[in-house]
Amino acid sequence: MAAAAVAAARSKTLTSALRQSTRSYRCHATTSSPGNLRHHQLGSFPSDWQHQTRRTLILESAKPIPISESVKLNRLSDSDSGIVEVVLDRAERKNAIGMDMLRGLQRAFETVREDYSANILMVRSSVPHAFCAGADLKERKKMSTSEVHYFANTLRSTCSILAELEIPTLAVIEGVALGGGFELALACDLRVCGEDATLGLPETGLAIIPGAGGTQRLARIAGESVAKELIFTGRKITGKDAISMGLVNHTVPTGEAHSKALEIAREMNQKGPLALRMAKRAINRGIEFDMQSALKMEEECYVRLLDTKDRLEGLAAFAEKRKPRYKGE
Repeated sequence: MAAAAVAAARSKTLTSALRQSTRSYRCHATTSSPGNLRHHQLGSFPSDWQHQTRRTLILESAKPIPISESVKLNRLSDSDSGIVEVVLDRAERKNAIGMDMLRGLQRAFETVREDYSANILMVRSSVPHAFCAGADLKERKKMSTSEVHYFANTLRSTCSILAELEIPTLAVIEGVALGGGFELALACDLRVCGEDATLGLPETGLAIIPGAGGTQRLARIAGESVAKELIFTGRKITGKDAISMGLVNHTVPTGEAHSKALEIAREMNQKGPLALRMAKRAINRGIEFDMQSALKMEEECYVRLLDTKDRLEGLAAFAEKRKPRYKGE
């Protein structure tokens, strides 16, 4: 009875800590986020979504800002303004996801979600040879069953926040990306990795299964058969294997993943930011419907862009043979 009471108390403390950290961070955001279309069903958009005030919650400088001890936010400047990086920074544990990193990731993705000046998100590591080694098993060993359950649920919801961001997202993978680390990468729209990177979902070797979306996202990205083989065997693959399996968009020489991802982010950042959001919405939502309904979704996303200032700017820039100056309006 005493042991059960202690476990229950620890579980309650863990739950309270995660929830309180999220509430305290959110208290700085007092204005509803503009262009927030995540919760609207087919055909339902805020009527003034493209005209709402842009917000910047992230940084006032180009220096990385600590969100937690192991997660930082970095907003690029000058010609790269609009590109934001979430940086994993826990060298001593190869970015293994412990409580501090989990809170940091949750805060970081929620912050980006509320910042309408962010056009592109890159998730990367500052640690050589490690994107993310997965859950911190040393911390896990000390958790009760209920704490492990809550941790897994929170990591799953955090990956879902990342997956549901309206802006394009890229995972920059160098070194190990295992378990929850690979699931984090799978929640991004695009993945760029070094050819010697190590990717995998080894959870079945620990008598569990991937619990942060890996069983679902891997199957949707690479197909059911590939997902079953990798999860059933727990096999680790290289970046070279990953490109042939369709798990990543680009494999580059080791050490060049960040520069390649930044090249892609810069290319996207030149496009209309509202168009990027609508294109992602049309693709993500459309695959959930039959073709006829999906085409209706595409039409509605297209129509929502017709009255934007950016569309007129694009036409003017084309006629004047100059680069467009898009403002997300």
